[in-house]
Amino acid sequence: MVRFNFLGKFYIHMLYILLAVNTGLQAQYSTFEVTPSFKDDPIAEMLDSLDAVNYLDRSLAKPPFPRYNKYHFSEDSVPRYDEFVYEARLAKLDAQSPFDLQYNPAVKGYIELYTVRKRELVSRIMALSQLYYPIFEQALDRHNMPLELKHLAVIESALNPVAKSRAAACGLWQFMYYTGKMYNLNVTSYVDERSDVYKSTEAACQYLKYLYGLFGDWQMVLAAYNGGPGTVNKAIRRSGGKKTYWEIRPFLQKETQGYAPAFIAANYVMNYTAEHNIYSAIPKKIFFQVDTVAVKQAITFGQLSSVLNMPIDEIQYLNPCYKKNFIPSPPSNGEPYTLCLPSAKIGSFITNEQAIYDYLKRDTVTSKAILASQEQMKTHTVRKGEKITTIANKYRCSVADIKSWNSLKSAYIKPGQKLTIYMPANKSLTQNPISAPIKAVASTTATKPVTTKAAEVVVAGEYKYHILKAGDNLWSISKEYNLTLDELKKMNNFGSYYKLLPGDKIKVGKGG
Repeated sequence: MVRFNFLGKFYIHMLYILLAVNTGLQAQYSTFEVTPSFKDDPIAEMLDSLDAVNYLDRSLAKPPFPRYNKYHFSEDSVPRYDEFVYEARLAKLDAQSPFDLQYNPAVKGYIELYTVRKRELVSRIMALSQLYYPIFEQALDRHNMPLELKHLAVIESALNPVAKSRAAACGLWQFMYYTGKMYNLNVTSYVDERSDVYKSTEAACQYLKYLYGLFGDWQMVLAAYNGGPGTVNKAIRRSGGKKTYWEIRPFLQKETQGYAPAFIAANYVMNYTAEHNIYSAIPKKIFFQVDTVAVKQAITFGQLSSVLNMPIDEIQYLNPCYKKNFIPSPPSNGEPYTLCLPSAKIGSFITNEQAIYDYLKRDTVTSKAILASQEQMKTHTVRKGEKITTIANKYRCSVADIKSWNSLKSAYIKPGQKLTIYMPANKSLTQNPISAPIKAVASTTATKPVTTKAAEVVVAGEYKYHILKAGDNLWSISKEYNLTLDELKKMNNFGSYYKLLPGDKIKVGKGG
């Protein structure tokens, strides 16, 4: 009896061990064979990267929560709805749209992305839409195109005009360098018209119209805008000649598979924000508060700030296409550059336009520097052993500039490759083009330059200037010249955002 019990327990114990080992092997095998690598959705990943761009954060204030909101939500409430509610709301939008705004699980996923995970981003997008949507709508209406296309910029750039993708696409409508050139969007060292709201929107309308002429279906146009018309044509062939987006969707790359559902979700969210307890951030400016004016001569943001009495960061915010706080002279055979300003400042600019240009001429230091800043385009053929950093140093530009001008996804280059380079016409320019010639120019003025500390300080006209060197910051400069930080910022019209580069000049006192 004892022997039986002992053997019985032994066999049962061994059975448990065998079962455990088998289960472990099954789990290990299952893990090896079945477990996928969970990668984030490409569009969600893109929105994450844009969410981190401080352009959006510094420009917009958090919205105050409305005490009496339409649906009596609490401030921290995140509403979710049954599927038939989403379906009914989209059906209502679909009845008024040439797009196929259907509801399905893919669309639901993006609706929840916007209304749950990206609530704060949507709030900031709502604020920016008050500046940009009327511009989009005017252009779309002029081209007789669906107004719903304005939401395309939401999934392209989150309405960030300086957004750049990993593939070097840029602007609200995310144009690649060469696609932008095809639609007259110029990129130079000083200007990137892909970030010009008006010009890039016009280019987007022309490109979308061209794609509609190819495919005759707006959903297919969305896929072609994201993946390229060649990608869509390949998917049509692989599908056996199908001609609608949902039929060819399984044959598209992952990002393009999510593009139309993300667009449908953006249409939904921008129409039903209150139902999801999402409210607009406080916009810095709205469309009816700004206007544009043509600029006939080269001018710096610093000069505009001085004569119009407005912060440089506000000029930057309204004019994102000017990369170095400088508007070049209009090209001899092209249209003048435009300047966007608050409506209240437009009258001041027009009334005092000649005086502003005269002020520019009197400011000899800056005007001479501007003359040295005119550009020429050069084609550089990569030699054996050359690196992109070497080429950037040679032409006094950044690696990012070369990548942007040539639509390079990485810094890899190979011998024989031809690179487009923009460089100052004055080849002797070795520093920041706005401020580098200060020493030479100052010596030609009636006021003799006073230099100290290895020519870091220049007196020209009524002001004394400090020429920035590597490692300088406003705090250290304020201490050096016995100023408070606020005094230094006020003297140079610096707002909450400013950018300092080696070679720039800033005011540090009266010239005496």
